[in-house]
Amino acid sequence: MKKRIVILGGGESGVGAALLAVSKGFEVFVSDNGRLKEKYRDVLSNAGIGFEEGRHTEERVLGAEEVIKSPGIPDDVPLIGKIRKKGIRMVSETEFAARYTHAPKICITGSNGKTTTTLLTCHILQRAGLNCGLAGNVGTSFAWKLTQPACEIYVLEISSFQLDHMYDFRAETAVILNITPDHLDRYGYRFDEYVRSKFRITRNQRPQDALIYNADDPVIGRELKNQDIRAQLFPFSIRNRLTGNGAWLEDNHLVVNIDSNRFTMTIDNLALQGKHNIYNSMAASIAARIFDIRKDPIKESLADFQNIEHRLEFVARIHGVDFINDSKATNVNSTWYALESMAAPVVWIAGGIDKGNDYSVLYDLVKTKVKALICLGRDNKALIRAFSDLLERIVETTSMEEAVRWASYIGRPNDVVLLSPACASFDLFENFEDRGNQFKEAVKSL
Repeated sequence: MKKRIVILGGGESGVGAALLAVSKGFEVFVSDNGRLKEKYRDVLSNAGIGFEEGRHTEERVLGAEEVIKSPGIPDDVPLIGKIRKKGIRMVSETEFAARYTHAPKICITGSNGKTTTTLLTCHILQRAGLNCGLAGNVGTSFAWKLTQPACEIYVLEISSFQLDHMYDFRAETAVILNITPDHLDRYGYRFDEYVRSKFRITRNQRPQDALIYNADDPVIGRELKNQDIRAQLFPFSIRNRLTGNGAWLEDNHLVVNIDSNRFTMTIDNLALQGKHNIYNSMAASIAARIFDIRKDPIKESLADFQNIEHRLEFVARIHGVDFINDSKATNVNSTWYALESMAAPVVWIAGGIDKGNDYSVLYDLVKTKVKALICLGRDNKALIRAFSDLLERIVETTSMEEAVRWASYIGRPNDVVLLSPACASFDLFENFEDRGNQFKEAVKSL
């Protein structure tokens, strides 16, 4: 008799898990409390996979032998409690997928920079001639990727939500870029719980595996002392010259050293500029060198990499004002990086669903760089309260078109209009991509 698997959530992750599970001979049912996107509904129907939307039929869900939970579903949903009470094994899609490949995985997590570093790492490996599979929280879900022809190596962006339900998963190479408060609403507003979630990426690592980490991040440094890390350590830093394996800055040059085999590259030649992108470049370079990628492909890739959409993406210059789309900045720390990299006066568009944000870390940058704040959200009280004493001009808006019109009115030649929300997008938009696309459309209509 076939093993029965129920998949909660019919998005990219859930549908990918369903396709992989069916290909492995399981009896599969997909249950989504919301409405499925048409493309996912079509995929499930064409594959003959049973599904429901707009509800969870508890009898069917609790009749499963294993539940694969999509990362967007919080653990405090009553149905999750019932699944646990009944003793049904519940895993993430990433955990389930990893059972079906023996290829090595480079797994990248962190509060900020995950997508950029994941794409950059895969870019380097592909230039070096490897058949690299890009998956996880960027592009195709890992399970869906495994229904396609096999790759030599997989580079995965992994969120804390995915890590929460991974138990046997092993990251042969793990990368922790940084840890700052984010998604605290999912962790009972306890930062230590979020930190432990991120460090689950080191779970099951062996002595021959690698942990690449940001040595400048105080949270990572503290947690390393509390963890029993068995993997080899590869730190990176822009503040200190390191000894041994890792990466650091030396006389304006990025230095990568693996087993006394080092290469250097001036940071002026990096395609991605700004302190945060130096960190991202270091992490990707170390990962590549661990897999014996030669220096030339790494340097070439670092020099010509094109950054992702919605991350400090230049949109247009209109009447001397630059419009920049940083919609992917869904937390305060990501917005800090964006503001830190601005060299001109900023008209800042921010707002959305506040995830327990502490805006005080932005105060110094806002004082020195921001001339006006345009709030974009249904509830802007927290933003206004945080910055009303620092800025003379704060405008409230409830649509992207209105926000961009105000920004165009306030902006002057050589100013920058920066969409960097520091908040989740779901109050007014489908997701951060929708928010960024609406920004670009509104700018083009000026």
